[in-house]
Amino acid sequence: MAAVTLLEARGLTRHFDGLKAVDGVDFDLVEGEIHALIGPNGAGKTTFVSLLSGRIPVQSGTIRFAGRDITRLPAHARVRAGIAYTFQITQIYAALSVFDNVALAAQSRHSQHLTDDTMAALARVGLDDRAEQMAGTLSYGHQRLLEVAMGLALRPKLLILDEPTQGLAQGEIQTFKDIVRSVVPEATVLLIEHNMDVVMDLAERITVLNFGEVLATGTPEAIRANKAVQTAYLGG
Repeated sequence: MAAVTLLEARGLTRHFDGLKAVDGVDFDLVEGEIHALIGPNGAGKTTFVSLLSGRIPVQSGTIRFAGRDITRLPAHARVRAGIAYTFQITQIYAALSVFDNVALAAQSRHSQHLTDDTMAALARVGLDDRAEQMAGTLSYGHQRLLEVAMGLALRPKLLILDEPTQGLAQGEIQTFKDIVRSVVPEATVLLIEHNMDVVMDLAERITVLNFGEVLATGTPEAIRANKAVQTAYLGG
């Protein structure tokens, strides 16, 4: 069966006062894959996914998602179109319960079975037994998992995870990897991650950004063997 392109970016550009954060990037996501985006600090990764999710407007270039031009769509409309973005810094409602955090996400897509959908999302990340706990009292690792549950409650076609394992203990990282594998193929995952063990274990394809440009795209094996990538990022 031929691969279906879910997202296609062409010539994507965003500069800030002369800094070329994203500079003419071409990028494709295949439906049902786990695709990792890596690169040194300052390479433009978070700016790039902010362009894809609509949090930052595009200066030039185009984005097509599920066959539709979404280049000028605002962020909330992209969420409705099926793009969920969990942030590099945990974005939860600390004063609300774990259940209510996820219910808000489910409600935003007009869920007909709010309680069931909320508990199902919590169960997928192992937090269903903490539904009544205040979100602000969760450990950092559990807050990251709650954020993933909020993304899953949106039932996205594309789940963008920005540094999701940052601050997680080793056991929590294994749980996270199991969760990501369970998301596909019903959703596509774009993973921005510094933990190379996680990247090499999870990703089917990897794109390397450097100075706002694509340095390489390929399988984990091809990226590991790429001399330019070794020089710029992998320390080889």
